[in-house]
Amino acid sequence: MPWEESLPMDQKTQFVSEYLRGTVAFAELCRRYQISRKTGYKWAARYEECGASGLDDRTRRPLNSPTQTPDAVRAAIVSARRRHPTWGAKKLLKVLRTADPDAAWPSRRTANQILAREGLQRRRVRPRRPGHPGKPTTIASAANQLWCVDFKGQFKTRDGRYCYPLTVTDAFSRYLLCCHGLLSTESRPTQVLFHQLFRRHGLPERIKSDNGTPFASTALGRLSPLSVGWIRLGIVPELTQPAKPYQNGQHERMHRVLKAETTRPPAATLAAQQRRFDRFRREYTFVRPHEALELETPATLFAASPRRLPKVVEPLRYPPHFETRLVSKNGGIRWNSKWVAVSTTCAGHDIGLEAVDHQIWDVYFGPIKLGRLLEDTLRIEDDRGRSTRRHV
Repeated sequence: MPWEESLPMDQKTQFVSEYLRGTVAFAELCRRYQISRKTGYKWAARYEECGASGLDDRTRRPLNSPTQTPDAVRAAIVSARRRHPTWGAKKLLKVLRTADPDAAWPSRRTANQILAREGLQRRRVRPRRPGHPGKPTTIASAANQLWCVDFKGQFKTRDGRYCYPLTVTDAFSRYLLCCHGLLSTESRPTQVLFHQLFRRHGLPERIKSDNGTPFASTALGRLSPLSVGWIRLGIVPELTQPAKPYQNGQHERMHRVLKAETTRPPAATLAAQQRRFDRFRREYTFVRPHEALELETPATLFAASPRRLPKVVEPLRYPPHFETRLVSKNGGIRWNSKWVAVSTTCAGHDIGLEAVDHQIWDVYFGPIKLGRLLEDTLRIEDDRGRSTRRHV
């Protein structure tokens, strides 16, 4: 590095002063200041030409640019944009080239840069991806510790109707709890099926799914109406990381067998397809030996959960040192008499806030951390820095 970081102007001035005194050989002087002789001669020449002002830093901008867009072309692009403020550079250049094909019109990227310098180009704001809790870590060592759920890819039955198979398995025993063809991935029919499963088999400790509808959303904590219902029942939702289906590998492996044995070719109607699913579920659960289970069947290892579906769902409870707030119908809470947006997904339920520092609070919905409330901005930020919108 030729010059010290601190006081570079003083270094240059001292170098020139010693050079003018002529008490040290020029090569030795350059070595003392750790610069090349070329740089030393440059500063000496600038001082002799312009005095002390010659030692000031100069711009590195070239004196001319042969490839610079001509002023007339720039003006034409800006004028066209002002006549058509909603048109992009691609459309503007097409019209301009048609009107004057001999002009040297720039590329689309250059035209966008010209419009941006004139303040005529709105910056595209990419939506932030919601935070994610990370790789699921639960390893099932007993039945009902972890259920796995997913929608196998939709397909059409021969009458032209789409079928969305919802599948649920117990991770420990591979027991196929549900394989039901739905007409969509909407939340309501999925909730009905899970209510039936909970009544029949009891409640699991956790349910693992991907980040798709209706299991997750883009709200804080990736909560959805379905996962909110699970949390209220004391079930912790687990999410695989985006684009990593292998984190629910055994369930995906079951889907491979399901597809091969029930959908090639698909049945004539949805009812006929469901009969195929029912036969597959019985065989997969009660007849088919599984190598992962040492050739036992899932039914021999599965038992109903001792946690039964309650008749009345109790409100969420938080530790005594937590502050609690009820989320209103429009998805916010009052904090220090100010409005703070949370999520409409949590509407009608309490959230818990735990103080972690001065004017900083961790925000929870049940056991799920939604983010961190910053009192100075009145926003809740997740682990990726994504924040809720502030309402005035």
